[in-house]
Amino acid sequence: LQRMLSMAVEVDRSPTCSSRKIADDIFPFILNIPLRSQREALLNTMESQLLRCRLLELLFQHSCDVPTTSSMSLDKILYFLSHSSVLPQFQDETATWQRWDEMLQYLSLLLMSYQTFPLAEHLRSSLSDRMHLIVQKAKPRLQDSDDISQLDIQLKMNDFISRMEEALGQPLPLQIQEKLFMLQ
Repeated sequence: LQRMLSMAVEVDRSPTCSSRKIADDIFPFILNIPLRSQREALLNTMESQLLRCRLLELLFQHSCDVPTTSSMSLDKILYFLSHSSVLPQFQDETATWQRWDEMLQYLSLLLMSYQTFPLAEHLRSSLSDRMHLIVQKAKPRLQDSDDISQLDIQLKMNDFISRMEEALGQPLPLQIQEKLFMLQ
């Protein structure tokens, strides 16, 4: 299935457009996956970084009280850090801190997927165009919203930590602190 999804994204003239269509079709099914381990298995084994990025973007858009319409960027990932909450349909018997841990896991996965497709592999281009870009050794262009400062990151992280500590009613568990450090 993962290989077929990856090929479906790749063969289109516009991988960005096809990944959006496929992600829009798959997203409702992801919301109905009952176990975290199953959701993570699906997202971690996804061969198409572009498709995984789009699915995670939809997941975070769904968890924001006020979704953003901006295009995918580092600034948008910071927006998700500030405005996302634990998805209600994923709230089962697991402890609250584990649901926050899952959210951080997906945020890290989104960041890794995003860094792969626009910055390294020209995955927004069709396969034939991508070959020309690789031969020319063209550098992918960064978006204006990818230019974020250390201060932006620190402020958003501090805000996120405050929200999480308030929700948990206790200091952050070590596992969460480590994920926050890695994400930062």
